[in-house]
Amino acid sequence: MNMFATYTRKALLATAGIALTAGLAGPTSAALAAEPTTQTVAVAQTVAQAAADTQGAPTVEQLMPAGVPDNQSSFTPNGEQLDNARKIIDAGKDMNLPPRAWTIAIATALQESKLDNLGHLGDRNDHDSQGLFQQRPSSGWGTVEQITDPDYSAKAFYKGLTQVDGWEDMPLTVAAQTVQVSAYPDHYAQWEKMAADIITDTTK
Repeated sequence: MNMFATYTRKALLATAGIALTAGLAGPTSAALAAEPTTQTVAVAQTVAQAAADTQGAPTVEQLMPAGVPDNQSSFTPNGEQLDNARKIIDAGKDMNLPPRAWTIAIATALQESKLDNLGHLGDRNDHDSQGLFQQRPSSGWGTVEQITDPDYSAKAFYKGLTQVDGWEDMPLTVAAQTVQVSAYPDHYAQWEKMAADIITDTTK
């Protein structure tokens, strides 16, 4: 069974279930299979199209619309770091944000924590910064438990990013710095290609 047929079948079953739950006299399963309603077909097509749009890796143009910047840094991430990157991507998808937002978020986390979900580092800690994005409870980012939850911390970053007017067209380091207010505002730029490469590799 191909993907569209699978989604069509699920949409048909869902429609039948809604009718029965509402106490309506719905058609039989055979009738549904033979003569799907216009609404059912539209739902199935929408679901199938959404699935097709999210399949595969984003293009380089979606991830780095201005091309690859100079002076890029990289390292070989371990499994846990890649898992944290996936959680950042998934959070962006949950919020219906485009791949460019994922690139900015992962590059930011690469600079802030190397994609390690850091707890308090004692004397080496930057104030009370913790988590993938080194967010601070004292600055209103959330509780320690929240900002060390990759899904929460990524969504908090994305919320900050989407409040920046024109973030989509800004250089990555400017967009990231506007959210993070770092003492090293230019350091985010060096991670743009690695962020894009991670997204490409983990969304194939």
